[in-house]
Amino acid sequence: MARGLADIGAEGVLLAGAGRAILMQIANPAVGHGVAEHSNFAERPLDRLRATMTYVYAVIYGSEEQLAAVRRAVNRAHAPVRRAADGASKGYDAFDAQSQMWVVATLYDTAVTVYEKVHGALDDDTADRIYREYARIGTALQLPAELWPADRSAFARYWNESLANLEPDAAALRVARDLLYPTNGPLILRLTMPLARLLTAGLLTEQLREGFGLPWDARHRRGFDGTMRLLALAYPRLPEKVRHWPKNYYLGQLGHHRTDA
Repeated sequence: MARGLADIGAEGVLLAGAGRAILMQIANPAVGHGVAEHSNFAERPLDRLRATMTYVYAVIYGSEEQLAAVRRAVNRAHAPVRRAADGASKGYDAFDAQSQMWVVATLYDTAVTVYEKVHGALDDDTADRIYREYARIGTALQLPAELWPADRSAFARYWNESLANLEPDAAALRVARDLLYPTNGPLILRLTMPLARLLTAGLLTEQLREGFGLPWDARHRRGFDGTMRLLALAYPRLPEKVRHWPKNYYLGQLGHHRTDA
């Protein structure tokens, strides 16, 4: 039974929402333009996922040394991601607190959305605890603690207001194409992309699904619903070692790590 963030953060099934989180991030031009100009999904489609998950796992489960190492790596990667506003861009800065707030918000909302679809709804006390603890994902970088909404109700208002203002632009559409239709990377990645596209489309709001031009009809809905039912039936029965493999793998890249969470 989940009691807090440490009880759900290691679940590998949360990666089913990776595409959703990234597309929501890049639909905000303050994030999307930086990603478009400083990331290369076409040549290195897994880089952003690898960096994000290593960071998240280090914050939740890592030692002080691991967290310090991954924080330095993230800050080095973020340092060149900045541009002043001009005729072609409103500008962006990877150290901007509001941009980091949006990225962490997409990770939080996606994690809870996927977890509840597979494991069932969280009770209010647990959901509140997870929400409070998730602030660490942002405050471990440059997000001021006071910027994280005070409670889940305040977050819902922030989330809905932010969603209402999202509209993928040309830069976001280019990144989404490279992400969802990779021509490089491991063969297994390319073979699983039809499923990844289905999950991404099904987990997005209708507004963003249409904004990114993702195909969606009754057949897609049936496929998505069936996939989620299968995950809800089979995934919780997997051994913990299998379910937590991504966490153990990514932390393993950082050296010795805790595996008791």
